[in-house]
Amino acid sequence: MRTIRNARKGVELDETAMQDFDTELEQMESPKTGPIAVEEIAEQAGPTESNASSKSDATLPDSLLAGCRRSNWVPDPDMTIVFGGKGLSRGAEEFRSLRSRLCSMQKQQNLKSILVASALPGEGRSFVAVNLARVLALQAGCRVLLIDADLRNPRLHAAFGTSSTPGFSEYLQQGAEELEIMQRGRTDGLFLIPGGRPVQQGHSELVANGRLQLLIDHMEPLFDWIVIDSPAAIPVTDACLLADCCDGVLLVVRSHSTPSDIVRKARGRFRDESLVGVVLNKIDTQASPKI
Repeated sequence: MRTIRNARKGVELDETAMQDFDTELEQMESPKTGPIAVEEIAEQAGPTESNASSKSDATLPDSLLAGCRRSNWVPDPDMTIVFGGKGLSRGAEEFRSLRSRLCSMQKQQNLKSILVASALPGEGRSFVAVNLARVLALQAGCRVLLIDADLRNPRLHAAFGTSSTPGFSEYLQQGAEELEIMQRGRTDGLFLIPGGRPVQQGHSELVANGRLQLLIDHMEPLFDWIVIDSPAAIPVTDACLLADCCDGVLLVVRSHSTPSDIVRKARGRFRDESLVGVVLNKIDTQASPKI
């Protein structure tokens, strides 16, 4: 398995930043803190389908998506970053930097559906998924679909202050179809599929029943990006099953909290070629060195 040494362009921020991941793993057990990091892991060569061609395939999304339920989203300030308005937000700028890296990678390889994963619960995975989808949707003419695929603890609806049903669980159980579970807010670029009603058992079997792949296949021509939030990778197998349906995996790690061996174990749960980046989250910026 390749070591994570490809990107070393780091900048400091409150919630997400970019730094060398190898160094962070070595320091994770120490009392010192450093900037949060985003590292490019996979740099696959070879011809790709252009972004323009994917957009040309999506000639009907306006009519197809017009029936999506409009919701009056009230974003939770604890889970969402303000990308506009006065003042410079380091968090907002770092999500823009992450967006730039992913868009650059998309030009080099087939990268449209991204699974946002973590080793353990509580590492900020949903925070990253929500704000990555939001910052991608800020681009002119860009459509983004955000899916809450965490059947065990769905919470993306709370980030937007909206209903969780109908959602992903209903779709997997064939209780609803694609457009019935999809909603949008005031902006046209961002669409959400919430988690749906709680599922008491058989989570992995539902995820593996083929309906997610069908959903992605149907939605890819209509969207520029599909961002999927997953359960933690170590406790359950759901994330690995979800990753098999996605073009890439973005791994979120809580800085100086998750043991490095657990991070490596989680990384090993995914195909090496599917890993596109690592986000180090929850840094103590007061103690972070300048880069």
